[in-house]
Amino acid sequence: MVDISVNSGVNFVINSKNHDITDTKRAWCTDMEYTIQSKEQLKELWTNIYNREGKPDWSHILPYYDDDIYFCDSVQKIHGIEEFKAMTERLIARSNGLKMDVKHTAQDANIIFLEWEMSLSFKKYPNSSIYGASRITLNDSGKIIEQRDYYDLWGDIFDNIPRFGKAYRKFMHKKFG
Repeated sequence: MVDISVNSGVNFVINSKNHDITDTKRAWCTDMEYTIQSKEQLKELWTNIYNREGKPDWSHILPYYDDDIYFCDSVQKIHGIEEFKAMTERLIARSNGLKMDVKHTAQDANIIFLEWEMSLSFKKYPNSSIYGASRITLNDSGKIIEQRDYYDLWGDIFDNIPRFGKAYRKFMHKKFG
């Protein structure tokens, strides 16, 4: 056995026969690999969710989410990683031609904002774009503990449906604008 100290004061015990890190240290080491260090890193991870032949794939980013993730958007509120994973599976099952383009990012301490355009493909209608932003909160370990998505789901989709888009905008202007 070899004892290795790291600058942070953490000791690793490595078995010299198979060069394996002990289980407790492996869990710590694995968690350290899945931390968000910057807005650029998050942008890269985020962009890669949606650009795999039009089908979303969260497998590479899910380890960056805390087990106690709170997710909220215009449609739902979700607590916990299992509910979040189930939501991603539902989206994968019903998505056809989904792409994400992150336009801008900003970071203030543990809060990262992403401004994005999501393109959706529907069976009968032309592609639609939804414009939105996400506020990502990182916990002290660099994991995503909260994600709040902001977008106008109905307006952006309705804009691309013939005859319905103009009627929707006219209604919204009359009632709210």
